[in-house]
Amino acid sequence: MRALTSHAAGAAFPSAWPRRAGGLFVGALLLGLAACSGSAPPTTFDLTAPAGAVRQSPGARQLVVAEPTALQALDSDRIVVRGADGTISFLPGAQWSDRLPRLMQNRLIESFENTGRAVSRAGGSVSGDAGLVWDVRFFGVDTTGPAQARVEVSVRLVDATSGRIARARVFRGAEPLGAVDGKSAATALDQVSGRVFAEIVRWSAGPVSAPAPVPAAPAAPPPDGRAEAPAEKPAGTL
Repeated sequence: MRALTSHAAGAAFPSAWPRRAGGLFVGALLLGLAACSGSAPPTTFDLTAPAGAVRQSPGARQLVVAEPTALQALDSDRIVVRGADGTISFLPGAQWSDRLPRLMQNRLIESFENTGRAVSRAGGSVSGDAGLVWDVRFFGVDTTGPAQARVEVSVRLVDATSGRIARARVFRGAEPLGAVDGKSAATALDQVSGRVFAEIVRWSAGPVSAPAPVPAAPAAPPPDGRAEAPAEKPAGTL
């Protein structure tokens, strides 16, 4: 085995410097490209649940809240803008803290909990007495007229015993917008959704038993008031 000499050991340093310098050059190049691209990370916004605005006595009935369904444009973390021509776009540089349907489900559950209601999330191990299923019709900025933050959801209460829809209602809310930007839109949508959540909580406090089917009306008697005699069967028949 040959031992390394001082010259050989010293000669190893020059060959290491180019490798390190090359790595520094590549890193600086990537940082420069990122700076030139000018793509700043989007600002993330959240929704809040109304706290203390809706107070009611806790009920024994347990409610299971499903995640709302939504079209593909609304099933994301982007803030939707509906244009005057009906086109759908997204506010640049702004996003929600989660997918909008999941975020709405979480905040509606918190709204119920803030009133003392017993609620759970659909898909868990808890089975409730009634289910709340809903659809997001629109949640975003509407510029078909004067710019406004608008929320529209369709809600149904389902009797867990019969599986029938007990009650249904469409909830709507809007707030004028002075500017169409991420902060203004998110702030206004938070205010509108808070009012909508409070209305849903108040509305769902009523009975959820599905109405019993209406029995068929009896056949009307003949005009003379006498019941018709049954037709005679031919001889030899049962």
